[in-house]
Amino acid sequence: MNRLLATSALALALTAGAARAETDPAAVVATYADIAEAAYADSLATARALEDAVAALIASPSDETLAAARTAWKAARVPYQQTEAFRFGNPIVDDWEGKVNAWPLDEGLIDYVDPGQEGLMGENPLAALNVIANPTLAIAGAEVDATEITPALIADTLNEAEGIETNVARGYHAIEFLLWGQDLNGTGPGAGARPYTDYVAGEGCTGGNCDRRAAYLAAATELLVADLDEMAANWAEGGAARAAVSADPAAGITAMLTGMGSLSYGEQAGERMRLGLLLNDPEEEHDCFSDNTHWSHFYDGKGIENVYLGQYTRIDGSLVEGPALADLVAEADPALDAEMQAKLTTTMTALQAIVDAAEGGLAYDQMLEMGNAEGEALIMAGVNGLIDQTRSIERVVTALNFGAIEVEGSDSLGPLQQ
Repeated sequence: MNRLLATSALALALTAGAARAETDPAAVVATYADIAEAAYADSLATARALEDAVAALIASPSDETLAAARTAWKAARVPYQQTEAFRFGNPIVDDWEGKVNAWPLDEGLIDYVDPGQEGLMGENPLAALNVIANPTLAIAGAEVDATEITPALIADTLNEAEGIETNVARGYHAIEFLLWGQDLNGTGPGAGARPYTDYVAGEGCTGGNCDRRAAYLAAATELLVADLDEMAANWAEGGAARAAVSADPAAGITAMLTGMGSLSYGEQAGERMRLGLLLNDPEEEHDCFSDNTHWSHFYDGKGIENVYLGQYTRIDGSLVEGPALADLVAEADPALDAEMQAKLTTTMTALQAIVDAAEGGLAYDQMLEMGNAEGEALIMAGVNGLIDQTRSIERVVTALNFGAIEVEGSDSLGPLQQ
């Protein structure tokens, strides 16, 4: 190579290196906020579609309108689950999240349940309150007028009544219960099987109080839409969550990594997957009424990957993308970026295998059955992938050196070992 060509090649190499070293942390945080804005906007749009489907069910109950409402509920879970990576590192999200996705719930607070259900009451005195059947309630020693079931009654009086976390009266899972009913199949096949006649007004009503059940479902869905509208606004330009995470780029990067690590380890690997397997308990299944848990796990994992790669595919198929954590890590330690991306791929492959098995007839609650070696292997592959990628997330924290993170733990896993 002659001197001129060598000089030109060196100049190009230096220019490329300089470009790689110029990823602005503030731009990475801006991409993160843009993804949050888009994902919460999609969550809001799909919740509004769910509200329309619920209105159609209530106006004209049938097998078809009930199936359409259930389909709309599942569609609404797709973008929402991808937002869960914004928890933990963002107090505005974490303080709000319980309004929309709290679980497990003592469903007897809301509606009728199987009277022979073992352990119905447990330690919760309101576990069989059945708001739908009772226009007058006794809560915390006071009489409550529940003649009209409204969003305010659900939000201000019923949700977490008497300070008990399993008194979940609002959010996706309350709506899920009202659409599917209890799943009484244990670790056998089948989801909840609530009939559409539970919403038939007058003659033909099953389960009793069909008008009040319809009112509760409508109010809960209205409340979900309002809650998601609030969070979508928080991430839009000028919103409080966007402003908070953008104020200090180093703190913003730390929030991103905290959310990734805590969802990956303590929340998903631990509380949502490993715990249910340890207990062989389908009640620990995240979407336990609908048997949709496999998809919720998949999209939680996808949300973590989205944050690292700086990209999110919207429900209309368009792509939101920009400078990413992956760019910063590749500049600091290319081998670590390759490791991190490989770990994310391994986890998503394991979560996809759970989806494929569930869609093929082995539902997630069946995977939890004691002695089901195939189910245990599928779930543990996901758990192990999530744990392993969290170790790499912690190495990313060290490599970037923007600040320490505290990863949410789980009693079912113990401390994270490097």
